[in-house]
Amino acid sequence: MFSSQQYLPEAVIARLVETRIADPEFSLRAAGARVRRPNLAPTGRLNILAADHPARRVTKSGRDPLGMADRRDYLARILRVLECPLVDGVMATMDVLEDLLALDAFGKMAPSAPLLDGKVLIASLNRGGLAGASWELDDPISGATPATCAQWSLDGANLMLRIADQDAGSLKTLLATSRAITEANALGLPTFLEPLPMEHIPGSWAIVKTKEALARIAGVASALGDSSRRLWLKLPYCEGFQTVTRATTLPILLLGGESAGDPPKFLSELAQGLACSPTVRGALVGRTVLYPGAADPLPVAEAAGRIIHQGWSVAEALAALSSTQSQESRS
Repeated sequence: MFSSQQYLPEAVIARLVETRIADPEFSLRAAGARVRRPNLAPTGRLNILAADHPARRVTKSGRDPLGMADRRDYLARILRVLECPLVDGVMATMDVLEDLLALDAFGKMAPSAPLLDGKVLIASLNRGGLAGASWELDDPISGATPATCAQWSLDGANLMLRIADQDAGSLKTLLATSRAITEANALGLPTFLEPLPMEHIPGSWAIVKTKEALARIAGVASALGDSSRRLWLKLPYCEGFQTVTRATTLPILLLGGESAGDPPKFLSELAQGLACSPTVRGALVGRTVLYPGAADPLPVAEAAGRIIHQGWSVAEALAALSSTQSQESRS
């Protein structure tokens, strides 16, 4: 069982808060001192952790409605996953990235080798489309801008674009997305775009996970902005996913979706996605990795990394994961 309290004690969080008050520029200096990797994807593939959900009022994990609302626990899990050399980096909102940069600079987790050196850091730009709000699909840039990403020496910018034909807010988000991609291109900054077809269900919105809907939206997303030369797409896996991959030549990262505390389904979809087309180049996953039930999140991240970067089969990855978890339960 993973203990975030032992991994990241309250005293470290207290120091983080004190640093925010006494030295507001601390994280910015840490960002400038961070050693960046020379190439975004040296192997042509990426295994990125997503840590931006709380900013959109999404805090549910499994059966716990506030599973991601505990910031100390959230940070502990992110740091634990980033220990894995097969995890390329993290996509998060600026407040989370600032916390991670400060914690890394403290030297608490790996004093001999800074944890974030060589990792890909991606900032989430639009989080204003709050879950359950009447304006949910009207989602302009409400967080960092491409200029912010450049100032902080980050490695990419992330955008979500949800499209529902019945909601005019989707058009506003589409236009904001296009502008942000153009701005990022001008700064030489890669953009990671999550285009999702949506349908309204009573009291909420749901992703339309069909090959037809995803293929159509992939075509729309690929054409946004002044150029697609630094654009990556993030898409959920679905039955007949090969049809989706044929809709674009842009690299695709698979999404993980809501965590059910059981990673085998995601690992299987990841392997199937990578096998169906050279367009699929890895994953950008959050809850599935961060909250694998009571288990340590690190082995789950490692299992995904072995499939992505080392070509392991699902059976090999699951066997290694099961072995690690069995050792944990005996210790």
